[in-house]
Amino acid sequence: MELTTILGVIVGVVAVVGAMIFKHIDFAVLLNPAAFFVIIVGTIATILNSFPGKNLKKIGSLFKILFTNKKEASEAELIDLIYNLSKQARSEGLLSLEAKVEEIKDPFLKKGVRLLVDGTGAELIEEILETEIAGIEKRHEINSSIFSSAGMYAPTLGVLGAVFGLIAAMSHINDTDQMAEAISAAFIATILGIFTGYVLWNPFAKKLKVKSQQEIMTKEMIIVGILSMQNGDSPFILKEKLLASLPKSTQNKINGQDKKG
Repeated sequence: MELTTILGVIVGVVAVVGAMIFKHIDFAVLLNPAAFFVIIVGTIATILNSFPGKNLKKIGSLFKILFTNKKEASEAELIDLIYNLSKQARSEGLLSLEAKVEEIKDPFLKKGVRLLVDGTGAELIEEILETEIAGIEKRHEINSSIFSSAGMYAPTLGVLGAVFGLIAAMSHINDTDQMAEAISAAFIATILGIFTGYVLWNPFAKKLKVKSQQEIMTKEMIIVGILSMQNGDSPFILKEKLLASLPKSTQNKINGQDKKG
């Protein structure tokens, strides 16, 4: 589970509930179907109008990415794997890696090693892998924009809900109780729009972008390793190239693990 997302949603709700408690606001005011209807249904409408169906089919998997951690090899494990492949290629030749291809779980690394074994030139390998990365980045950008669009429209819909509430209030200007209830509903719509936009949808879009950047950085590191093997660099040089893209603290941690091993 991605605990930070779950914790973020919980803390966001607690912030609103806590504010209501401190201001002595009755929680019953939140039970306003009209406010929820205009924000939730309205936001869904904006997304349906903004994106093709083939993109919206991925919403379920996007929520899965947000609330779960994808099981992937760590940076240390990936560097160790590429390092060992490099040692084998150095001593037995690139063709010897053919037997290792099916053992590689990472699809991107597997493709790179296959290209090496097939005798593909360095420039073509880089072009193929970089083109794949560019495609991934574009798809991820569209996916994150689904949530950023929802985050942009929801607060505006909150204003629309507030206008409806004020219209209802004016229609009951001679009945103070109903007028007060309508004004309350107007502000609930505004709160709901701002909360969903700035606590849920926009942050969700940001997290998808961060996860995408982390994935792209890993793939860029794989390209460095593949091209280093193609170039015939020593395993030591290859490892130094891979470590160069990582923070110093991570480099020290990986080097420390190697010394212990």
